[in-house]
Amino acid sequence: MNEKNLFDIILLIARPAAGKSEIIDYLIRVPPDQRVQRFHVGKFDEIDDFPMIWTWFEEDALFEKMGHPRLHTDPEGYFIEHYLWDLLIERIGLEYQKKLRDLPEDADVFTTIIEFSRGTEHGGYHSAFSHLSRQILEKTVVLYVDVTWEESLRKNRKRFNPEKPDSILEHSLSDAKLERLFKEIDWKEVSKADPHYLTIEKFRVPYVVFDNADDVTTQRGDALGIRLEQALKNLWALYENRSVG
Repeated sequence: MNEKNLFDIILLIARPAAGKSEIIDYLIRVPPDQRVQRFHVGKFDEIDDFPMIWTWFEEDALFEKMGHPRLHTDPEGYFIEHYLWDLLIERIGLEYQKKLRDLPEDADVFTTIIEFSRGTEHGGYHSAFSHLSRQILEKTVVLYVDVTWEESLRKNRKRFNPEKPDSILEHSLSDAKLERLFKEIDWKEVSKADPHYLTIEKFRVPYVVFDNADDVTTQRGDALGIRLEQALKNLWALYENRSVG
């Protein structure tokens, strides 16, 4: 039983533009007392691998400008090595370790939201999960936001702001890059063994699928709040019983 009534870590995963960042944006705007009561989410502590990726893009552009070899990506913006996708997960674990070190004494009032997307082309969730740290696996739950490839493509096109390509909410990929990296995903394969729990290493990790086929996330209104509240209520029940079975 978790006496503090809060999730420790929520692993928020989905295709690009599925609504992950919009869910986070919605939760941040909910008054803290309501957020705890309705969603089991406390003070926000967020780790997203997109800023890490964008830093690599910027550094490689600067290296090229200086006449030096690019370190992470080719001129088209694809990673030079596939293991760099797994390095990002290792970096997430390192960031979480540092946050545990640096959080104040009231660390128990925080919920850490970890956000990323993975496609089969670069190892998928199977590879990503295998690089999650023990510190994360022993405390995490998974909220998977489910949209089709076509919906991911539509929203990816819609949200692009050329003036802010580094923005969490307004960045975008080209159609060709989105198709190559994220059209094929392995979520169904990694979750098919059990409708409620993933087995990662020796850990039993609860998960819930949030259906966003009708795009309730863009408006961030009551429809999103109601659906998210039910999803996290179900996830909380699984979290409380994760050691059973």
